[in-house]
Amino acid sequence: MQTVFSAVLPDVPAAAAIWLILLAVAAVAVAALVVRPGRLRLAVAGRFREAALPTDPDRAEQDREHTRYAGEVAVAADRAGTTAGRLRAEWLAAQDEVESAWTTLESAEAHLRRLVAAAAMPLPHTGQTPAEYADRERWLHRAAVDAHRRGDLSDAQLDDVFAHRAGWDPRRHPVEQELVLRRATRDHLAARHRAAVAREQAAWRAADLAGAAARSLRDEAFAARDRRPERAESVLPMPESPRPSTEATRENTVVARGRAAVAAY
Repeated sequence: MQTVFSAVLPDVPAAAAIWLILLAVAAVAVAALVVRPGRLRLAVAGRFREAALPTDPDRAEQDREHTRYAGEVAVAADRAGTTAGRLRAEWLAAQDEVESAWTTLESAEAHLRRLVAAAAMPLPHTGQTPAEYADRERWLHRAAVDAHRRGDLSDAQLDDVFAHRAGWDPRRHPVEQELVLRRATRDHLAARHRAAVAREQAAWRAADLAGAAARSLRDEAFAARDRRPERAESVLPMPESPRPSTEATRENTVVARGRAAVAAY
């Protein structure tokens, strides 16, 4: 026993010192947890959260994808705007065509009314000879060709004149032939006006749809340009930061920062 005590007793002070040091470290750690528990949790949780977040190459790839998408949308918006402008110009031209066709039709209607009033009077008597019929036929053909050149008669109507069908009779008096010619002109101009109105309506619908598509793409381009990829959330929950005291809130005045929304157009 004396030999055992003589071997153990010299090491007791060293072991006691080691145990005292360990107890002191544990006491300091426990005291830190009791006094400031939030800071330690924030530090540890922050390190784990940063480890769980995407790496810098991943965020760089997201930035490149966002930039590429924003560029593609901007190009599409520019093209849509160009198309909308072209279709709007076509619609305006169609409007001008409708107004021109209506003005020409009104003039033909007024001329026809005057001619109908004049045809109510007795027609002058002319000789019923082959030469007279030949003169009437030449006059009708010449008047029809001139009207066709002005655009007052269609190709089909001119063919009817030379074929002497659809009411075209070269044996009639020139006044009657003029009345038939003016009515045919009125009908042709009315059909041309209806076709111009149909084209104007189709051009308006196309321009309206193109304008809506251009506005939608323009808004998306602005949103894509101003929007940035959001920082990915970590799979680890982040503990709430400690709420500042009332004194700190009073001392630090909150200043609003940011940019007010401004309408693009």
